[in-house]
Amino acid sequence: MLSRRSALSLLAGGTAVLTLGAPAAHAHPSRPRPFGRYGSPARRLDPLTLYVDPHGRGDHPDVQSAVDAATGTGHTLVLAPGTYRGAVTVAAARTGLTLIGASGDPRDTVIVHNRAAGTPRPDGSGTYGTSGSASVTVQAAGFTAHDLTFANDWLRSDNPEYTGTQAVAIKVQGDRSAFYGCRFLGHQDTLYADSPALTVFARQYYRDCYVEGDVDFVFGRATAVYDRCHFRALTRSGPVSAPYGFVFAPSTAGANPHGYLVLRSCVTSTAPDGYYKLARPWVPSSDLTARPMLTVRDSRLGAGIDAVTPYATMSSGFPWQEQRFAEYRNTGPGARVTVPAERPQLSASEARSHTPGAYLGDWRPYA
Repeated sequence: MLSRRSALSLLAGGTAVLTLGAPAAHAHPSRPRPFGRYGSPARRLDPLTLYVDPHGRGDHPDVQSAVDAATGTGHTLVLAPGTYRGAVTVAAARTGLTLIGASGDPRDTVIVHNRAAGTPRPDGSGTYGTSGSASVTVQAAGFTAHDLTFANDWLRSDNPEYTGTQAVAIKVQGDRSAFYGCRFLGHQDTLYADSPALTVFARQYYRDCYVEGDVDFVFGRATAVYDRCHFRALTRSGPVSAPYGFVFAPSTAGANPHGYLVLRSCVTSTAPDGYYKLARPWVPSSDLTARPMLTVRDSRLGAGIDAVTPYATMSSGFPWQEQRFAEYRNTGPGARVTVPAERPQLSASEARSHTPGAYLGDWRPYA
């Protein structure tokens, strides 16, 4: 089986088969319409649309230079199929930025980098840390992405001496950030759904997205709604017994009434049955007043989830039972309630306050 890095390197050639099972589209430099229905530099949709293509047919050959050129607000970047390697930062001033994968298939257009929390900085000032490991960092409000893959292909097996093995595919901090039909690939800490400060309650929305990883691979303090998403827990070669990891690790601020909401989604796994926990609360040292919140409702939980004890405690003194974890009307072998005390359930009346509208307020990205 191909490693993720090998598969990503083949994406633009049409021979790779990734987790979702279908080959990527052919992205040869001679492709006549690399930007599909979104125009081209010669037939620009509007002055705020910029085109990115690694083969030189756009305004920019890489994503970061296009982001840097998108000064002001409301720009759209159309990305031709290909693999874009290199870290990308969307600074706070780039408000209202939209990124679109031109083919409409997220497997065709990949933004990827390769570093971990323990990777040494080139200037000798230490290591990157978890946040610094991110392939993409979104600080701006109003960010939207369609049909793209965000990946970090750093592998533990290549660096067994590292203790900092977190390797973030994307860190999202901006309020009103939305992702449609996107994929997020990594191992530990894949999708960092966060906010710019402890006192800021950033709202995020993910629809029809795919996320894979092994340890805490969806984590952070954002108010985030995951609607019709697929979470895939991966097999690990290191641990000899369960658990291999945890799907969610929210760190919701205690003052925030809304944390993570997962609905109409599914959790599957390549690991043996029962080898994954659904979640554990992250109470970071920077915010010991955090009360992590996760609601999973109307979703299918596969056999990879430990149905007897699906939650675990991350830090002594902050047991998961004292956090805000709940479920409602879930199905599948990983959702069986065998010990009620281990699986807090919402009542029908309580569930009415756990909806996209309740979590996202006057912002309606799902309409």
